[in-house]
Amino acid sequence: MPTQIYVNLPVKDLDRSVEFFTKLGYSFNPQFTDENATCMVISDTIFVMLLTEPFFKGFIKNEICDTKKHTESITCLSAESREEIDAIVQKAKDAGATIPNEKQDHGWMYGHGFQDLDGYYWEFSWMDMGGIPKE
Repeated sequence: MPTQIYVNLPVKDLDRSVEFFTKLGYSFNPQFTDENATCMVISDTIFVMLLTEPFFKGFIKNEICDTKKHTESITCLSAESREEIDAIVQKAKDAGATIPNEKQDHGWMYGHGFQDLDGYYWEFSWMDMGGIPKE
């Protein structure tokens, strides 16, 4: 069985986060969803657990990162094309995300992203492996 990844993120308003990511086309596993958390399905091996802040706090001893002041991480997902990246970033913007950076187009590699409603950075990247510059 391939390794799975479960990214756990605290959110201020679970319903609002579910609504946001639903607009981006993601689904949620009802087996792992209640008033405290939900499991967003990215792929067969990638999942994001969105946890209410009080519930998330039960798993840690330190403070939750204030994403208005600090960047906790950048979650980067691969995409099939530049057009797919542009479409998801536009959907995110239409759903209330902020777009903090310009697109990055290096010819063989293309990327763009957004900050979600809780301030987390999501990047999407496409690469033409045959176009990687030779040294």
